[in-house]
Amino acid sequence: MSASVEVSGVTVHHGEVLALDRVDLTLHAGRVTGLIGMNGSGKSTLVKTITGLLRPDSGSVMVDGGSPARARSRGLIGYVPQSEDVDRNFPLSVRDVVMTGRYGHMGPTRRARPADRAAVDHALERTELTELVNRPIGQLSGGQRKRAFVARGIAQEATILLLDEPFAGVDKRSEATITRLLRQLAADGATVLVCTHDLHALPSLADDAALLMRRVLVRGEPAEVLRPENLALAFGLDSWQEQDR
Repeated sequence: MSASVEVSGVTVHHGEVLALDRVDLTLHAGRVTGLIGMNGSGKSTLVKTITGLLRPDSGSVMVDGGSPARARSRGLIGYVPQSEDVDRNFPLSVRDVVMTGRYGHMGPTRRARPADRAAVDHALERTELTELVNRPIGQLSGGQRKRAFVARGIAQEATILLLDEPFAGVDKRSEATITRLLRQLAADGATVLVCTHDLHALPSLADDAALLMRRVLVRGEPAEVLRPENLALAFGLDSWQEQDR
């Protein structure tokens, strides 16, 4: 398998706080990787570093053989952050949000062409949002809104998808839809990284998993990473037993 993302010895500080400590992680095309860890373990920091939104203090990140900035400029990276700041009173429709994923394909006037509209329609269909296309984004439920931002990445035609807690606060239908989509996108050749707290759903979601506590402590198949003795390294045994009840 070709490596789409290579994180090598990456260290990141937030002020005096060590967020990532010499992290090594490789993401391959055609696979879904689940990134798990406690709050404050560095998951969001790692995702933002891969996207190029944060610059590491040391180490390197290569995305499709180049820098994160180059990958972003080519529209290769689709990023779904943990939360989207949405003004519920601003009249931005679901179609408008998804269409922003096409901006990199448009000229400076950002005038949508038939190909752009077709890509948006396709993304809305795949995320089961076609019936909500004209609804203001602020009126959607949490799960519907998350699906809209996944649709934006699909419309963008990104080949590397990074999702930070996509299942937080979503309904079961949206969770199932997003899971199915990510599996399909990986089968089509995309590279997918998902930060998630849902340990029980990890085996059905991911091909492999990484356990993070400022460093990658364990990497492998989900069943191996989820062994209690591995989770105890990052969560503490009591924390894992509490989640398992």
